[in-house]
Amino acid sequence: MTQAIAPLKPAPRQHDREILALAVPAFGALVAEPLFVMADSAIVGHLGTPQLAGLGIAAALLTTAVSVFVFLAYATTAAVSRRVGAGDLRAAIRQGMDGIWLALLIGAVVVAVLLPAAPWLVSLFGASDTVAPHAVTYLRISALGIPAMLMVLAATGVIRGLQDTRTPLYVAVAGFALNAALNVALVYGAGFGIAGSAWGTVIAQCAMAGAYLFVVVRGARTHGASLRPDPAGIRACAQAGVPLLVRTLSLRAVLMIATAVAARLGDADIAAHQILLSLWSLLAFALDAIAIAGQAIIGRYLGAGDTEGAKAVCRRMVQWGIASGIVLGTLVVAARPAFIPLFTGDPVVEHALLPTLLVVAISQPVCGIVFVLDGVLMGAGDGRYLAWAMLLTLAVFTPAALLVPVLGGGLTTLWWAMTLMMLVRMATLQLRARSGRWLVAGATR
Repeated sequence: MTQAIAPLKPAPRQHDREILALAVPAFGALVAEPLFVMADSAIVGHLGTPQLAGLGIAAALLTTAVSVFVFLAYATTAAVSRRVGAGDLRAAIRQGMDGIWLALLIGAVVVAVLLPAAPWLVSLFGASDTVAPHAVTYLRISALGIPAMLMVLAATGVIRGLQDTRTPLYVAVAGFALNAALNVALVYGAGFGIAGSAWGTVIAQCAMAGAYLFVVVRGARTHGASLRPDPAGIRACAQAGVPLLVRTLSLRAVLMIATAVAARLGDADIAAHQILLSLWSLLAFALDAIAIAGQAIIGRYLGAGDTEGAKAVCRRMVQWGIASGIVLGTLVVAARPAFIPLFTGDPVVEHALLPTLLVVAISQPVCGIVFVLDGVLMGAGDGRYLAWAMLLTLAVFTPAALLVPVLGGGLTTLWWAMTLMMLVRMATLQLRARSGRWLVAGATR
C-alpha cells in the first residue's frame, strides 16, 4: 500500500501522469475480471451449444448477484481516497475495513437465497429443457464463491482508494491464471463438464480473497487501524452505498432484460449473446480503467479541497475515454475473423455474431465517455444523481428491448437498443458534469 499523497497543483502534463499511473495497472486488473467469464465461455463453448447457453444464463444471474454490490468497491474507493487527500491514513483504512465486514455479511445472505432459488431464477429466462439443467448446475456451484467475490470488491476499493492499483493487478492476473488452469483440468481432465468450470471459478475467487485480505490486514496493522467489526461503521457504509446500489440494480436490470430477450430469440441467439456480453464486459472494464483512476484521483483532490484540479483532471479523462473507445472499436472490427472461432464452431451462432459485433464496435466511443464520467461522479460521492440517471435510462431501454421480438427484430436489433441505452447515459452524465454540482470538497461529502 502507498502512503498518503499530498495534494498537488494542476499542471498540463501532471494529469496524464496521474491517470496513466493508476489506469494502466487498473486496466490489467479490470480486464482480468471479464476474462474469468471469457475463459469459462471458451472452455465450456466446446462442450456444446446447450452448455454455452446454460453458462450464459447462469453467468448473467451470478454476475448480477455480485455486481449489484459493486458499491462495496466504488463507494469505498471514493471515501478512502478523500481521507487520503486529507492526510488521515488510519481513518481511511478503518473505513475500508467496515466495507469488508459488510461484504461478508451480504455474501452470506446472497448464498442463502440463491441456492434454493436457482431453478426458479433460471426458468425466468425461458431457457429450453436442454439448457436449463446446465444453467442450474453452474449457478448453484458458483454461488458458493459469492462471499469471496464480494470481499474482493471491498478490499479492492480500499487499496485503490490508497492510490494503489498495482496490487489489484498482481492478484487479478494470478487469479485469472489459476481459474483458467483449474477450468481446463476440471472440465476436460477430470471430466466434470460445466460443473468443473464452476468449481474452478469458486476456488480461484477464494484464493484471490485470501490474498487481498492479507494485504489489507498488513496495512491496517502498519497504520494502527482496528480490524474488529464496528456496527456503526458498517451501518454507515451500507447507507452510503444505497444510491449506488440503486444505480447498479438499474444497470443490471438492463443487462438481465437484454439476456431474457435474447433467450426468447432462440438457443443460438442466447449463445451468441453470451459471447457478445463477455466481449462487451471486457471492453467496458478496459474503459473503466480510466474511471477507476478518476475515482481515486477525484476523491483525493476533493479531499484536499482542490476543486480546480478535480475539474481539470475530469476534462482530461473524458478525452482519454473517447480516444480509448475509438481504438477499442477499431480492434473489435479488425479481430472479428480471429475472435469468433475461439468461442464457437456452430455456423448459426457465427452468423448471429458477425453483424452484431459491428454494433458493439460503433458504440465504443460513447461507452468511453459514459464510463469515465460515471467514475468521476462516483469519486465525488455523487451517488444520488447516478441513481436517478440510471433509473431514467432503464425506463427508456425497457420498452425498446421488449419490442425487439414483437417487431420481428433479431440479435443485432437488440444490441442497437443497448447502444441507445448508452446514449441516454452519456447525455445524463454530461449534464451533471457540466453543472459543477458534484464538486464538493472535504474529507467527507
